[in-house]
Amino acid sequence: MTKLIAHLGPNGTYSEVATLIYAQNIEEETGIKTQLVPYPNIAQTLLAVADGRADVGVVPVENSIQGIVSMTLDSLWELDGLQIQQGLTLPVVHNFLSRGNCLKGIKTVYSHPQALAQCQKWLDKHTPEARLVAANSTTEALQIVNHDPTSGAIASLRAAQLYDLPIKEANINDYPDNCTRFWVVSKDKKEDGDYVSLGFSFEKNKPGVLVKPLQIFAENNINLTRIESRPTKRSLGEYLFFIDLQKHKSKNEVKKALSDLSHHTKKLKIFGNYDVLNIDYSQCEKLSI
Repeated sequence: MTKLIAHLGPNGTYSEVATLIYAQNIEEETGIKTQLVPYPNIAQTLLAVADGRADVGVVPVENSIQGIVSMTLDSLWELDGLQIQQGLTLPVVHNFLSRGNCLKGIKTVYSHPQALAQCQKWLDKHTPEARLVAANSTTEALQIVNHDPTSGAIASLRAAQLYDLPIKEANINDYPDNCTRFWVVSKDKKEDGDYVSLGFSFEKNKPGVLVKPLQIFAENNINLTRIESRPTKRSLGEYLFFIDLQKHKSKNEVKKALSDLSHHTKKLKIFGNYDVLNIDYSQCEKLSI
């Protein structure tokens, strides 16, 4: 038996790194073989799980610098039958890759828009005259960089290894504690876990409509770790709300709160109960090609 794991591609992205480490844990703990299957975007990754082409999917949900990944929330809301099995927190360490001899000769820097934004101070200091080019993924531009010594790219350690590109400077993040949170999603329902993620909508937009749901959580002494709003895509000013909460010792209170919440929302979706694995960067360094 081989477990098919869908993830946001291509190879060399931080999504692939998180997925590889998750797959290693699965193989070590269960003995089940895994196979990674990259997809071009988050929506297709989750759809592959929903329609049975993959057993699980790994998708980014939040970056500590750039914030929420809206496509993940939107897709989970629109697709039925998907449940979060586990959370993964991956440290993001950006590196500057180039075949050029010195940084002063760099004319073009390629990377994903988020990577460029997360290294802006370093770029302003070391390559102030370079043209910044946004790529669909961190690894797409590496083939260009491999053949042009006047260009460089911001990418992961794994991307440097895969494309055999020299790291001119490591860890160029503007903020050292940069990390991305991922969700492992499947069609199996998990009943236990320290965290719960959910989304809900209201019948209509009116003053104070969000007060009652928040009051329910407060009355049950439940800690909310994240709350986000997203447009319903139906009418301007109408929103969906997404919440992460901690269960810990308040499991009965959470059950009661979710029951009460269902009476005050038009639609309530529980995306899953799960625990979070904090990945150490040393695990990323040990990945084999």
